[in-house]
Amino acid sequence: MKKTDLKGKFTKEAVKGGAIDMLFWIAGCSCYAFSTAMFTAPNHIAAGGATGLAIVLNYVVPQIQIGTWSFIINIPLFILAWRVIGLKFIFRSAIVTAMLSLIIDLFSLFIPAYTGNPLLAVVFGGVCNGTGLALIFLRGATSGGSDILARVLRTKIQYIPMGRMILFIDCIVILISGFVFKSLESVLYALIVVFISSKTIDSILYRTGSGKLLMVVTDNARKMSDAITSEMHRGVTLLPVRGGYTGKEKSMLIIAVRNNQVSTAYRIIHEFEPKPFIIISDAGEILGEGFKRSLD
Repeated sequence: MKKTDLKGKFTKEAVKGGAIDMLFWIAGCSCYAFSTAMFTAPNHIAAGGATGLAIVLNYVVPQIQIGTWSFIINIPLFILAWRVIGLKFIFRSAIVTAMLSLIIDLFSLFIPAYTGNPLLAVVFGGVCNGTGLALIFLRGATSGGSDILARVLRTKIQYIPMGRMILFIDCIVILISGFVFKSLESVLYALIVVFISSKTIDSILYRTGSGKLLMVVTDNARKMSDAITSEMHRGVTLLPVRGGYTGKEKSMLIIAVRNNQVSTAYRIIHEFEPKPFIIISDAGEILGEGFKRSLD
């Protein structure tokens, strides 16, 4: 196949992948915005993150919509992340953050607020939150806020796991909401939303410890390995292999990732290998650093 054909095919694949990303992001932002407009914001439930802080600020300054507040909050976070981590990391998340802010404000105009049973608002709000975030995570992006801040802080405080750092930031936002709303119930409801949301995300993405195993045969093993390690913070195993037909010496990368990281790994691989040979298999359970704790 000619080089131009490869380039054209790769471009078509990139466009197709970008279109799928956009569909998932729109669906995820819509679920999250629906939860915010109908369940959490009307009931003064600020379940952490930039959106939670935006709900609090909207209560103090109602003239500025929640989505607009969320966008304003994320601007300095993305500038900081750009300086510390780099533009490549934040680009996809910046698109989702802007999209989410716009959809939240749009939904707030016509989605009816539910102010009935608070427990129903908490349950459905948590499920919709988690579903929306899972759809976003599946295509290698984040919704900004505490996730971006946690990644920046991790460059300075590496001994605290990412999940705990995000939880700590969310708890600070929840405590602030309790003081502003002058309601202990708001704090307790927000904690329940966070719990339900995290369980929903886990059920969609991780399936209680499962993941994917990627085996990649390539001539660019070292560059590919370094990029995956630096961007995804995942370990990579390199094995020397030889083609049975060609007899050519190559390398095989073995990478264990969570389900939501497959698209990110696939994108990195394509940067160094336009037409890679990849085997992707289900890993029923992954034990070790970054995954489930060891059984011992």
